[in-house]
Amino acid sequence: MEKPTFDSFTRKIYIKAPPDKIYACWATPKGISAWFLKEARYTYGDGQYRGLDEQIKAGDQYSWKWHNWNGQEKGEILQANGKDFLEFSFAGVSTVSLKLEDKQQAVLVTLQQYGIPTDEESKLKIHYGCSNGWTFWLANLKAYLEHGILLNETDFDLTSTPLAGFEFVNM
Repeated sequence: MEKPTFDSFTRKIYIKAPPDKIYACWATPKGISAWFLKEARYTYGDGQYRGLDEQIKAGDQYSWKWHNWNGQEKGEILQANGKDFLEFSFAGVSTVSLKLEDKQQAVLVTLQQYGIPTDEESKLKIHYGCSNGWTFWLANLKAYLEHGILLNETDFDLTSTPLAGFEFVNM
């Protein structure tokens, strides 16, 4: 086993749902907004928007907005094979890959974030912040697909709480 480092991390979870359903939850604006985001927009070509149920493609640009965070994330879809793998730029400087492996009784979802700078601010905000965040969001995806519930906070406005992203487990 390799030793953990600050320039990358891996998170895994088994989800009992069909691979195509899990993939759609990541690869369509409607799917990713159902369990993860307040709003997801993908553009391609000369600024055309992908439809809500339309799968993303490599080269698409994205703009994401979350519940309880006033900022937005912008990036690019780097790879999307339409069934079990996608990759996108994230946090301005790193890359996230998602791999789905059908294990018969469940699908093993493997998320890796890499290319994280190792300065002190990136260690805190990207490595620590994103690794904690992805841990929660993968559990939220499992709860959504297996039990039809969401664990993220949408009833209380946490945007005025300065450390909300570091203290609340369900942002």
